[in-house]
This record gives sequence, C-alpha cells and structure tokens, in this order.
Amino acid sequence: MNAPVKPSKLIKGATGDWEIVIGLEIHAQVTSNAKLFSGASTEFGGEPNTHVSLVDAAMPGMLPVINEVCVSQAVRTGLGLKAQINRRSTFDRKNYFYPDLPQGYQISQYKSPIVGEGEVIVELSDGDSITVGIERLHLEQDAGKLLHDQSPTMSFVDLNRSGVALMEIVSKPDMRSAEQAQAYVSKLRTILRYLGTCDGDMEKGSLRADVNVSVRKPGGPLGTRCEIKNVNSIRFIGQAIDYEARRQIGILEDGGSIDQETRLYDPGKGETRSMRSKEEAHDYRYFPDPDLLPLEFSEAYVAKLKAELPELPDEKKARFIGDFGLTPYDAGVLVSERESADFFEAVLAGLADKLRDGKLAANWVINELFGRLNKEGHGITSSPVSAPQIAAIVDLIGEEVISGKIAKDLFEIVWTEGGDPRELVEARGMKQVTDLGAIEKVVDDIIAANPDKVAQAQAKPALMGWFVGQVMKSSGGKANPKSVNDLLKSKLGI
Repeated sequence: MNAPVKPSKLIKGATGDWEIVIGLEIHAQVTSNAKLFSGASTEFGGEPNTHVSLVDAAMPGMLPVINEVCVSQAVRTGLGLKAQINRRSTFDRKNYFYPDLPQGYQISQYKSPIVGEGEVIVELSDGDSITVGIERLHLEQDAGKLLHDQSPTMSFVDLNRSGVALMEIVSKPDMRSAEQAQAYVSKLRTILRYLGTCDGDMEKGSLRADVNVSVRKPGGPLGTRCEIKNVNSIRFIGQAIDYEARRQIGILEDGGSIDQETRLYDPGKGETRSMRSKEEAHDYRYFPDPDLLPLEFSEAYVAKLKAELPELPDEKKARFIGDFGLTPYDAGVLVSERESADFFEAVLAGLADKLRDGKLAANWVINELFGRLNKEGHGITSSPVSAPQIAAIVDLIGEEVISGKIAKDLFEIVWTEGGDPRELVEARGMKQVTDLGAIEKVVDDIIAANPDKVAQAQAKPALMGWFVGQVMKSSGGKANPKSVNDLLKSKLGI
C-alpha cells in the first residue's frame, strides 16, 4: 500500500484540495517477426497492405494459428513484472465495428488473461518511490490504420498493423500525480526493453497509453473516471493528466457531475476533448473464440523462461550500488536504458581494478561521456569514444600516470581523433610528474617568490589552494596533485 499523498501533490481548487487518481492501460507491441495469429511480417514502414495475410484480411474460412513466440514474450514480461502467470488462459472475441477491423471483432482475452497480478517499483525525482500494482496482462491483436489525408472524399485502410500482437498491461489506480504516471511508463518501458519483449518506440506506436483519470477529495470515495485514448508520448501523458484533472475539478466545483467517457488529447491545443461515451464490457458482447484452444503452461515451461530472463534494472541497480559503491542516483542513471548499462558493464570489464575504480568509471561515463553525447546530439550506441577507451583513461588515473585534468585533455583527443589512450599519453608526453624532486623545486620557487601569500596561508590554511593552483599551472597540469598538497603542507607548516 502506498503512503498517503503529500500535500504538494494535491491540486488546490476553489473549494479545497483535490486528489488525482490515475490508472494506465499500456498497449505494448510484442517483439516478434510474425503477427499473433498469422505468419505475416511485423516490420515497420512497409508500403500499405503489403504485410497482410489472408487471416489478417479476414477472408472467409481463414483460421487463426497462435504464434508461440508472442506467447513466450508475454510470459517473460509477466515474470519481469513479478506477476502471477496463469497456467490456463483463453482467447475471447471482443465485438465492435470499425473500418480497419476486417473481422468485425478483435481477438483478445477477457476473463482468463495470460498474466495476473504483479507490481512495478517506481523511483521518483524527489528520491521517493511508489509501488504500482499490475492488475493483468493479456494478449490481443492490433487493428489496422485509417488514412484520412490521401483523398478529399475517401478514407483509406492500411492493414499492415492488423493482427500484430499487443500486450495490454493494466495497472491498478495507484498513481496520484502526472509525475508518478510518467515515471511509471518510463520504468515499464525500461523493463520491456531489458526483456526484449517490446522496443518501446512511442513514435512508431510500439507503446501507447490509455490514461484513466478521476478526482476526489483526499481519501474520499473514487470519482467517475474518464479514459484518454492512445497517448503516444510520456510528455503528452503528463500534460493530458494535468489538463483532465483540472477540467473535472472545475465541473465538480460548479456543481456538475463527470460523465464516464472516452476522450482524446490534442497536443496542439493542450486539452482533452470528448470522443464517445465509455463502453462497458457487456457492450462488446465478449464470448470465447471458438477457433482457438486455451493456452495451458506446464511448470517446467514457465520455470525455463524464468531461468533465461536477463538481469533486470532493479537487480542491476542494486548490484552496481553494492559491488562498486555507486550512489543510488548514479546507478539509476546507468540502468535507465539497457544500452547505457551495457556500456558501463563493458567499461568495468576493461578496468584493471573494478572495485577500486568502479565509482570513478561511473563518474566518467555519466558526467564526461553522457554530458558530451547529449551536447553533441549522439546516443550511446553512436559514441565516438568506446568502452575500452574510457576504461583505459580511468585506469591511467587510478595508476596515477595522469591527473584528472590531464584525463580531460586526453578524453578530448580521443573524442576528436580516436586512438589508444595509453599510446597517446606516451607519444604526447602527457604523464603526470611524480618525481618529488622536480615538484619540490617548483614548490620552493613559488614559496620564495610570494612571502606575503605564505604568511596569509599560515594564518588561514584554506588559502593553500592558491599555491596548489600556481604549482599545477607552472607544471602544465602534470604535477601529481597529492604530492603537491603534501609538499605544500610540509613547507608551509600547515
């Protein structure tokens, strides 16, 4: 059970505070080469109606055949959500008419879904976390797509998407702010990507959200909800929730009531608008699909899929914190995308001493590399600096061959020119000076030239930093900073 809502999360209305209640239905396209009930391709971007089988087009006498890959992907997703895997599940027909639904019904799951209750732990920007319950996950086929901009008088139908496998992941109404809902979708997408069960590409429609929003007085009974259909970006999810909550509060405070309905979010206007009154389950006249046998799983089948799961974000984050002393924030940044975590793991693999330098490696990956990638508009997969190169730079720092300042200069060279960091340090004379005799001479010269500063530093030891800066400047940044500090403390009597 989540903690009571913080006052800062409540919305102030004319008659007092209001609490938002949010539940999400995520439609995630299953990663599979073929559709749920046919062998047609699921590849994105084909010419209209080129990835369509006779089954997808609902030709007379065509029977659906279940795609086992889609089934295993759904089970793996359920396991990744720590959810109950139902050993027996059935497919149902959900009846409604739409021009891009050739059968006149959608094959879905109603009473007996493939996956039951689970949970997702969601970290928030303020350091808190919430647990969002998963109600169910079921498999269903996608509809086609209507194209309204090809002709002034007609709409065209593209059935390429018809029959593509979707996982509908239904949350419990456990979220209380737009930020919580956005963080939940982001975390869920990360889990799906780690599992390899959905690519999470919202721009291509691989992940879409139906957002259920209601408002109530804090702790009061649940209000009437409205569903905002097919929101396809995390930013729009937040905007839609904020607008819809304030719209409902305005109606209730004016003495009106909320109609249960389906709405659409218009990003251009920043508002939701009514689409249709909300259907109930009986409106769809669900009944078991007579062409499909129930799915039945053995314990051994589920156990095998569970044993083959990759390490998921929460476990990876805990390992990074426990094994390498990373802060929860740094570990969270590194595991937020599978590619970022894989890159960091590759850096660790190249370190001479993982335990000693793991935290330093994290700092370099997050601050230097990610910072530069963001600035230049690169993703981690197109980084000009490889994991072995970062590992070599971190090793050179750990071995005290170069200082942190020299390392930044070295990183710049590797970014722009490439090359082996160790060879570059040798060829360009970038090694830091660790010869105490050489450093001592520089220290002595600077102390002798600045007697007034010596007196000030002896009276106020914090001013020793000025001397450190002068020595480093005089040595071209190559003096070992620790040796410089030790010598100055000794010479100045601090």
